[in-house]
Amino acid sequence: MFTDSHCHLNFPELLSQLSAIRHAMAEAQVTRALCICTTMEEFEGVHALALAHDNFWSTVGVHPDNEGVTEPSVQDLLDRAALPRVVAIGETGLDYYGMEDRKGGRSIADLEWQRDRFRTHIRAARACGKPLIIHTRSASDDTLAILREEGEDGAGNQAGGVFHCFTESMPVARAALDLGYYISFSGIVTFKSAQELRDVVAFVPLDRMLIETDSPYLAPVPYRGKTNNPSYVPHVARQVAETKGLALEAVADATSRNFDRLFPGVMV
Repeated sequence: MFTDSHCHLNFPELLSQLSAIRHAMAEAQVTRALCICTTMEEFEGVHALALAHDNFWSTVGVHPDNEGVTEPSVQDLLDRAALPRVVAIGETGLDYYGMEDRKGGRSIADLEWQRDRFRTHIRAARACGKPLIIHTRSASDDTLAILREEGEDGAGNQAGGVFHCFTESMPVARAALDLGYYISFSGIVTFKSAQELRDVVAFVPLDRMLIETDSPYLAPVPYRGKTNNPSYVPHVARQVAETKGLALEAVADATSRNFDRLFPGVMV
């Protein structure tokens, strides 16, 4: 019924509880999950989850915030994208958040390595025809510009993809949709302070929407502050349904169909 389109089940706090999490998922009618890769070093572990469980799939990619890790070439990504149950490239993108504190006072100009890495992922996705999982934080102008420059312009898309854990503005949502991308919402939509984001939920067409946990992060109300896991994704769907004035089942069905459409490999 429900599909978690973005989670990190290989992270230790979730992997150690995997049996209990899978049981909780079944109880909550969460039938599928996409396990997201954030470094080349962790790919084998992420992929192993997908190989071991018939309702998990995996991605390959390097998160924009990760430094001091293996920098993939296009061929590195293509080799892994060709493996069974690998259905997307990412997560990839740009993250300029907290330049003073989190990035040692560096300027946006100093993050050219992020932009180069993003381009590598886009080129790999276009070469293999698999969608991008895009992370963008305080960097939406450059994220959109680079997608357009690389040919992901809504007309010449060879990859497409999803803006995951969307927290940007209405104009950014409109631009992402214009480029042909899906938008995924996380537990943030349930937070009391997130009315502007719920306005974006109201705006985004249901047939262009996914839901996710981004677990172990961002647990939805009523679990906010606790370790998140895929069994909580129905709470995201419930908030979407309430915001859009729809039945919960309609949101579950539509977002799962969208998942099938975006990641055709999950139908194999």
